[in-house]
Amino acid sequence: MKKLMKVMMGMLAVIMLGACADKGSESADTTEAEAPTTETDKTFKIGAIPDFNATELNDAFGDFAEYLSAETGLDVEFVPTPDYAALVTGFERGEIDMGWFGGLTGVQVMNAVPEAEAIAQRPQDAEFQSVFIKHADVEDVAELTDIVDHTFTFGSESSTSGHLMPRFFMTEAGINPDEDLTDKPNYSGSHDRTYKLVESGAFQIGVVNMQYWDQAVADGEVDDSLAVEFYRTPEYFDYNWTINNVDAKFGEGTKEKVKDVLLAMKKGDSKVMELLSADEFIETENANYDSIKEVATELNMLNN
Repeated sequence: MKKLMKVMMGMLAVIMLGACADKGSESADTTEAEAPTTETDKTFKIGAIPDFNATELNDAFGDFAEYLSAETGLDVEFVPTPDYAALVTGFERGEIDMGWFGGLTGVQVMNAVPEAEAIAQRPQDAEFQSVFIKHADVEDVAELTDIVDHTFTFGSESSTSGHLMPRFFMTEAGINPDEDLTDKPNYSGSHDRTYKLVESGAFQIGVVNMQYWDQAVADGEVDDSLAVEFYRTPEYFDYNWTINNVDAKFGEGTKEKVKDVLLAMKKGDSKVMELLSADEFIETENANYDSIKEVATELNMLNN
């Protein structure tokens, strides 16, 4: 009898020990699952369309990330992207919290993310233009309509100033870029590559944005004995800072805090101001890009 009692007491002890272990494990699992995500666990990621030399872009936007972090208290990181489409995709997935977009890419993310909001631009972005350039030896081109039957390069296919709006104005002038040139148009990928291709004679004509062209000419980076301007388009809205649904991710008021920093920036505050040829940023809104959206829709260039 005593032997039986010892056996039963032993079994009871094992059962109770197992129950306590399960309870402890459950408590640990619950604690881990319910541990709140703190603000320090989140990084505010910014991006930019690769319109410039990669080294200059990374340096300037990396410096801006540090500036924005110091001014807002957010942990800010610049995330380089290989092309325009990658930045749009990153924003759509929530991997990019704010980006420096062109008019087209800005409209694409607004179309993909209903909460996306254009919050700031440079003054010149309200009256932007594209610049058509030619190799100096091309003597029979003086007007936009003269580019028929010549070799031609756009910039990036996703660029507002290097493709979308130039294509629009070419079409308005009665030129079909896919049929009326010597061959199908080339896409260089960036403005600096475009003017270098024209300088080299690889293409007779190209189109770049006014900011990049004017700065490159002023800095002596363009050989004006090889590449010259011959036409500027009418004005349109272009570049802007577009922000994602950051209040839901970082807390109420985050968007306004970031926006206030942008609107208070002056030349010299960050290397990004020099890179973007910006003395300041001014307020903007999604409605300013409605005309870009219309053109993009007509040309079937909006992401669905």
